[in-house]
Amino acid sequence: MRFEHTDRKGFWLGFIDFFTAGLFFVVYMKLGLQDELDEVLGRKTQRYYVAYLIGIPILFIYTLVWMANIAEELKAKAVELGIPGKHTSFWHMFGWNVFGIFLFGPMIATQRFFDTLNKVETELNRRNALKD
Repeated sequence: MRFEHTDRKGFWLGFIDFFTAGLFFVVYMKLGLQDELDEVLGRKTQRYYVAYLIGIPILFIYTLVWMANIAEELKAKAVELGIPGKHTSFWHMFGWNVFGIFLFGPMIATQRFFDTLNKVETELNRRNALKD
């Protein structure tokens, strides 16, 4: 699979998602991001809309933990591929979303998440091109 979107601007995606109470990512995931995550992580992940629906009655704690777990898996993939630099992680995603809620925390967490995803997808594209 060739990844077409390796330049996503995580801060702005997080900004939109924050002000739509998470509904933006329900749609964004459905439009292809979920399939990309499945491909990158090498397994079928739980659908985001399911995590979102489960999270509604418990103040989206489940949704946040789901996203933080995906972030940790993404970090492991980046390390496995030997990508240098700072990567997203469970605590980065969780901490910024909880403790930084009034200081652009969700946007910062989403920025780091998409920075890592962009780097992983770029590296996977590079490796696939070498195979061809």
